[in-house]
Amino acid sequence: MNKIKQILALVYRFFYPLDPVDMYRKMGVKIGEGTKIQFEVVIDYSHFWLIELGADVTLAPRVHILAHDASTKNDIGYTRLKKVLIQDNVFIGAGSIILPGVTIGKNSIIGAGSVVTNDVPDNQIYAGNPARKIGDKKAFLAAVKKELDDNVIFDESYLLHHITKEKQKKMCAKIGDASGFIA
Repeated sequence: MNKIKQILALVYRFFYPLDPVDMYRKMGVKIGEGTKIQFEVVIDYSHFWLIELGADVTLAPRVHILAHDASTKNDIGYTRLKKVLIQDNVFIGAGSIILPGVTIGKNSIIGAGSVVTNDVPDNQIYAGNPARKIGDKKAFLAAVKKELDDNVIFDESYLLHHITKEKQKKMCAKIGDASGFIA
């Protein structure tokens, strides 16, 4: 198992030589401390300097952030540009698209697969296409905390970098049809 992990790590380093945060910082994207950028995230390569990510932001896999709209280029000869600001402690779910001119407020959550066309206020949860308010973060977290009492909690040894086949089977059995949580 360790040999397989070593080979996978080498393959990963070959195809993804830099941590995504380091790569985008080297390109010039403003990125706050503690921000995490997962695999296949696309930050507008043609206008990345118009995009700013605050501290402790998480971009899940395949998030796209665009600062340009070229839909007008053929008709009027110009591409529209607008800044994008994602403030501190924001989570953006997998496959979401953030369009030019959007500001996402502090402590907000964007649900997976959302298309964010307008600003999101602080402490809100938005989801859908186009993204709309579905709740406030405080109420959502209170409901999730109640769930913790009724479901199994796994420690860090169940995370991808540490998990064994035995623990994978154990996790599946313990979760069953319910939910689980991991530290």
